[in-house]
Amino acid sequence: MDVRIEDSWKAHLDKEFGKPYFEELTRFVRSEYGSCVCYPPGQLIFNAFDTTPFDKVRVVILGQDPYHGEGQAHGLCFSVPEGVQFPPSLRNIFQEVKDETGAEIPQSGNLTRWARQGVFLLNTCLTVRAHQAFSHSGRGWETFTDAVIKTLSEERDGLVFMLWGAPAGKKASLIDGKRHLILRSAHPSPLSAYRGFFGNHHFELCNRYLTEHGKEAIQW
Repeated sequence: MDVRIEDSWKAHLDKEFGKPYFEELTRFVRSEYGSCVCYPPGQLIFNAFDTTPFDKVRVVILGQDPYHGEGQAHGLCFSVPEGVQFPPSLRNIFQEVKDETGAEIPQSGNLTRWARQGVFLLNTCLTVRAHQAFSHSGRGWETFTDAVIKTLSEERDGLVFMLWGAPAGKKASLIDGKRHLILRSAHPSPLSAYRGFFGNHHFELCNRYLTEHGKEAIQW
């Protein structure tokens, strides 16, 4: 199956695109986009991959499914386009960055600047119906993104995986903890941020690990 995705990812994931589950997923997504309002826009479904090529990945931040409000999702987990109000989880992420690094909370919630530094902003489910959270879960996206995580774990070394919340935390079983740094905490949503996300020091720990392994720190 010909999938429009950045070439390095296409080379590493090509075997997934020919599997029956992915063909069924593709039919489902095309049907949904043809009959319902869905997010992100079709050309941005693989935006995380297109913005951060396979060999450029240094950090993986794992989200759940895209924002389901109008104009919010653009294919990078937790990120919103320029001019869009910060969702609560993103505001909490920026607050933790400020608390750890002293950096001021930015004017824009667009995390493309992180993605271009090698922060792979992956949702476990890449599409969603408007105003219906988790509406495209259980249709095959999770199988695909699990394969993405396993491929990174097996074919790269010295990556940092940030797993926030219980669903993301379960993905640790896909990652070789001897080859990579796995950071787990509560989710940054208002419901859980005060139960372990605030004060997790993940951004500091990430940069320390990167520099210790001869890589540039992320400018959060």
